[in-house]
This record gives sequence, structure tokens and C-alpha cells, in this order.
Amino acid sequence: MKTPQPIPYQGSKRALAPLIMNYFPEKVDRLIEPFAGSAAVSVAAAMRNKAKRFLINDINSSLINLLDEIVNDPSGISENYEKLWQEQLGNEKEFFLRIRDRFNKEKRNDDFLYVMARCIKGAIRYNANGEFNQSADNRRKGKNPKNMKQEIQLVSKYLKGKSEFTSFDFHDVFKMAQPEDLIYMDPPYQGTCKNRDPRYFSGIEFDRFVRSLEYLNEKGVPYLISYDGKTGNKTYGNDLPSNLELHKILIEVGRSTQSTLLGNTDITYEALYISNALINKLSTDIPETVSLKPKQLELI
Repeated sequence: MKTPQPIPYQGSKRALAPLIMNYFPEKVDRLIEPFAGSAAVSVAAAMRNKAKRFLINDINSSLINLLDEIVNDPSGISENYEKLWQEQLGNEKEFFLRIRDRFNKEKRNDDFLYVMARCIKGAIRYNANGEFNQSADNRRKGKNPKNMKQEIQLVSKYLKGKSEFTSFDFHDVFKMAQPEDLIYMDPPYQGTCKNRDPRYFSGIEFDRFVRSLEYLNEKGVPYLISYDGKTGNKTYGNDLPSNLELHKILIEVGRSTQSTLLGNTDITYEALYISNALINKLSTDIPETVSLKPKQLELI
């Protein structure tokens, strides 16, 4: 069954979630996503009863506030989205700019959902001041309110009553984790350096991230990380250091959208790292490479 995703989010792991969950232990007390984004893995895990509870965190508080409302007030956010969607008709371009400006000033959840539904490729972009600055895809009006409501209701059904929403620094979330938990991480690939990347609300510094993973290893907390990958000869991010003793799986996800448009046949791979603490809880063998059914996916 397809995982509902009311928040259109480029780079979401919705397509990869079923494969990622092959490396979940049988019993997970709490699934923690420190870099949740649209929380696609948590939603997919909740659908399949893979965890009892969920801690959904992202440093982008606007995303967390929106997810919280989707789960705990699905009717309210659905109605407000529909009002905006109807209001735009006949004046879509100017209306998007007005709502985007209002979101940057007031941080309203309905405004955020609307501009994400309308923006190009569902790709969130921020300027140096942390303001949402992605343009609208003026060929589309955004997800139809009826379909949006259905997706919101499903996410609420799966996560309501068993989810906690926070907007902390990732290391503070690691401090909350216990060996009975499972952490799934999808940190910014290109945000792990000192140079700012407009694709991410906030990047993370590579060495600090590695030290935090060492901390999790010392605590015996199991975790998985979607971190880097490659398309043809182009790589995304650095390998995590060998002293962390992580098991790396390359997931073949098919030809990238960009390669296809250019007439190339480059294959895109995403990497999944598995900690030793998690390996010790699994009964399955860990391969070096696995393949997803061919789809037009793009690694960002």
C-alpha cells in the first residue's frame, strides 16, 4: 500500500521506506527521526506496525508544527488548505507570492502547506535569512483539496496518539535515545559542511555528526543512516569513517531524472548505513547492494 504523503517533499524516502524497513528489528519500542523532513519513514513504519511510538524531530520548526497539526488536527488543516486552494483560482501566480510572503512573516501552517504544494518539484529552498524563497510551478494549482484531505486523514490515523513532535538539535535528540529505540537518519547530504546550501533549512557539520554517531555507539543505540550516494561517476557526500564500524548497503534506485533528460544511462545509488548495535538485533544477512524496482528517482 502506498504511503500517504500530504507534504510534497523532494528527497523524501517514501519510495525507499519499504526497503529500509527490511533492516528494522522485530520489536521497536520507539522509532526516532532526528531529521524527519516529511516523516515519510515514520508514516510508513506506523502503517506496518513496525514501532509502538514515534519521536519526529526536525530543526525546521515550521515542518514540525505542520506535521503536528496534520496528525492532531487533520480537519482544521484540511479546511484551511482548501480555503487557500479555492482562493487562488484565477490569480494563482500573484496569490502564491502573497501567501509565501505571509508565511515568512507569520509562519502559518496552512500557508506553509499551500506553498509547498505549489512550489517547483516540491523542493523547499531558503535564502540567507532563512526565508522560504522557492518559486511556484505555475503549471499546477497544487494537490486537489479532496486528495489532500484523504492523505492528511490517513497520516493522522496512523500516527495520532503515539507520536511526539520536537524541534531540537540532532545531538539533543540522540541524548534522549535508548537501546530499545531505533533511530533512522536522513541528514542533509550537501549540508554537512560549513558552506550554506539553500536546499536545507540548516546544514550539519561533518565532524560533529561523526562525534555524535560515536556517542550513539557508546550508548548501544541502534540506528540506520541514509547519507550519501552516487550517480555515474558523481558522488554525493563523503563516506562515513571506518572507525564507526558501520555496514554500508548501496541501493540501486534506477536512472536519475536528470540523466534520462540528457539521454544518459547513469544509475543512481543511495547508501544506507547500519550500526553494529542494529546488526546484533537482526536475523537477516546484510548485502552490499540491493535494487529497487526501476523508477525515475533523483538523488538530491
